[in-house]
Order: sequence, then structure tokens, then C-alpha cells
Amino acid sequence: MTPALRLRSVRKSFGDHVALDDVTLDVHEGEVVVIIGPSGSGKSTLIRCAHQLETIDAGAIYLDGELLGHRRRGEALIPLRERQIAAQRRRMSMVFQQFNLLPHFTVLRNVTEAPVRVHGRSRSDAEREALELLDRVGLRDRAQRYPRQLSGGQQQRVAIARALATRPRIILFDEPTSALDPELVEDVLKVMRGLAAEGKTMVVVTHEMAFAREVADRCVFMEAGRIVESGPPQELFGSPKTDRLRSFLSRHNNTTTSTMERVS
Repeated sequence: MTPALRLRSVRKSFGDHVALDDVTLDVHEGEVVVIIGPSGSGKSTLIRCAHQLETIDAGAIYLDGELLGHRRRGEALIPLRERQIAAQRRRMSMVFQQFNLLPHFTVLRNVTEAPVRVHGRSRSDAEREALELLDRVGLRDRAQRYPRQLSGGQQQRVAIARALATRPRIILFDEPTSALDPELVEDVLKVMRGLAAEGKTMVVVTHEMAFAREVADRCVFMEAGRIVESGPPQELFGSPKTDRLRSFLSRHNNTTTSTMERVS
């Protein structure tokens, strides 16, 4: 079966810094892939490249077998026009660290804007579906409020509803809880657990190790722009094969314990 998302030998550099170094990864229909690793390891760059927010320097990315960002002419790859790239990008949604809600729109309009303006749905249909999605993330009663009137966790749940409103093939999450106060994290993770249970295809970059162990079908550990280990979470967390992953998990566990002791 063709993977929903395929990355093949992807490279990406920013000046002299190699952000992605020969990355190959498959994401299958209904799979939850969680990407972990230290800051600067290339996790966010990987999903930004998948969503064509960054252009790759080498390799290829495919969505349902369709080459993204280019078309083939014989042996040559011809870059697509921005309009064609935008059409491909509409088949995926991304939830960012900083919510990226439009401050001058109500919650309801934030969720309906893309379905109406980009996907051509009627406003009445888009609003009906948006209210259902807001109910799903526990925020239907906030539909007429503005982002500034919501907590960070509520804003991120609106951002998830907005991502779902376009009926994406894949949802990409870029550290969706990293900007939240600790007490707000669980509400967002609860919504994401629900999406995973429904069989949504998801790629999640996160530092939430407990979430990764519980929800992921497969975990990917990255370091210095490369995939170091990949496999079921019970393998990566229970029997890491490399010293680098063992060290990362040990430091993370120590940090989590220290944080819990300070809070208590």
C-alpha cells in the first residue's frame, strides 16, 4: 500500500547548517508518528518541509504517491508554480506552536475562513461544521469570542478545530503544547488522543514523552538532522539501541522529575 506521506533522502540546509541530512520516512494511513529529539535536531524542519513551508535542497516528498513541489519532465524536476503548491498544501493541515489565530476574527470565523475562502464551501455549511468541531474540542460556547479572550490552551484547541475544518489528509503538529502553561497542556493532549483514537493520520513533533508512549504507533528519534532510531514506542522507550537515545531519555526523565518536584 502506498504510504500517505513519503520522504525520500530529503536534505535541507540553512547556510552552513544542515537541518535535514538524508531523511527517509513513511507515514501510513491512520498512523500516528511521533517525532522526538533534542532542540535543533531537525524535527520541526521535517514537518515544515512536508507542508512545503520550506523548500528542500535534495530528495523528494510524496503525498499519496504524488510528488510535492515539482513535476517530472523526463529525468528533470520542474518546480511547480505557487498556485499549484498551494493546491497541494491544502490537502494537509498544520498546528503550530504559537496558534497563529487571526486576532481580529472571532473563534468561529477563524475556523470557517479557510473552508470558505480556500475550499469554496458555503458559509452556512462551514459554520455548521465549525460549531461541531468546536463542540468536539470543548469550545462551542466560545464561538463568538476573540482569541485574546481565550487562554493559550483554548487557543490551541481552536487551532486544532481550524486544522480539522479543511478535512485534511494528514495533520502535522509542531510542538503544539510547548507554548502552554503546564496546567493547560492536558486539555490539548486530550483532544489529540481523541483524534488518534479516531484513526486520523498524524505526524506530531513533541517533547511530551508520556503522550508519545501512549498514543504513537511509531516513534522517531532525530539527532543532528538524521533519524537515529525508529520503531514502536515500547521499543524506543523500553529498549533503546543507541547510547544517544538512552542519554536523551535519561536527561528527559530527570528533567521531568525535577519539574514535578518543584511544582509539588
